[in-house]
Amino acid sequence: MIETKRCMLTLFQKTDRKEVSQLFSNSKVRTFLGGVRTPDSIAVIMDEMLAPEDGSCNWVVRKKGTADFIGLISLDLHHEGVDQELSYQFLPDWWSRGYATEAAAAIIDYAFSELQLPAVVAETQSANLPSCRMLEKIGMKLERKVIRFGAEQSIYAIRPIKNQ
Repeated sequence: MIETKRCMLTLFQKTDRKEVSQLFSNSKVRTFLGGVRTPDSIAVIMDEMLAPEDGSCNWVVRKKGTADFIGLISLDLHHEGVDQELSYQFLPDWWSRGYATEAAAAIIDYAFSELQLPAVVAETQSANLPSCRMLEKIGMKLERKVIRFGAEQSIYAIRPIKNQ
């Protein structure tokens, strides 16, 4: 469990499936994430999240002191197979309120202090300006842009101060 000032992050469990599936079926959430997923593909994703084979960690984010579900934040191997990637999905009701920034910063801290990772990357569509701003706000730097999944992607990275 990871706590922030306003969030409680707990590892994804079977009992979280219904709430987390809301993210994969919400058209606003999925605008820059490849679109809404089918129920069958959501079931496969949930099964993979329950038994990650690549050392992935998936945290359910709730408002601290409540049962209010906010979103999901993960660390898993980036598409390029080198660094761990920070990824996140939050319900629209919680957008623009600082919860994603707070949760993402906590996961970055965890990645460096507990996992001793040499770097964390994040990939977002360049058109997703709020996501780009949030990554910059938590100290990530734009490293490059690539075309992937049919759109321009911005790849951000952060390294512990001792490795920068």
